Amino acid sequence: MAAKSTTTIEVEIFGQVYPVRGEHDREHLEALAAVVDRKMREVGERISTLDRGKIAILAALNLANELDQCSKQQEGERDRIMDKVAALTAELTDALHE
Repeated sequence: MAAKSTTTIEVEIFGQVYPVRGEHDREHLEALAAVVDRKMREVGERISTLDRGKIAILAALNLANELDQCSKQQEGERDRIMDKVAALTAELTDALHE
């Protein structure tokens, strides 16, 4: 089995530079870092602490909430699609038996 290649880059998140290694290309890693940076800046503007750790935890909770909402929405859409497929399958089965 071939080993996956990794990319190592430096990204800036909330004013600090971090080395990041991943199995994605540079642009993808930079985009992920930009999402984290944006969320930390949003949280930092809303609360009165300068504690980076607290800001990071709150940003992580916000991102986890967004992920959870997207997962639930996707699950609901998948259920609707499955219901539609079942209904269409029943219609086709009925049409074939006429």
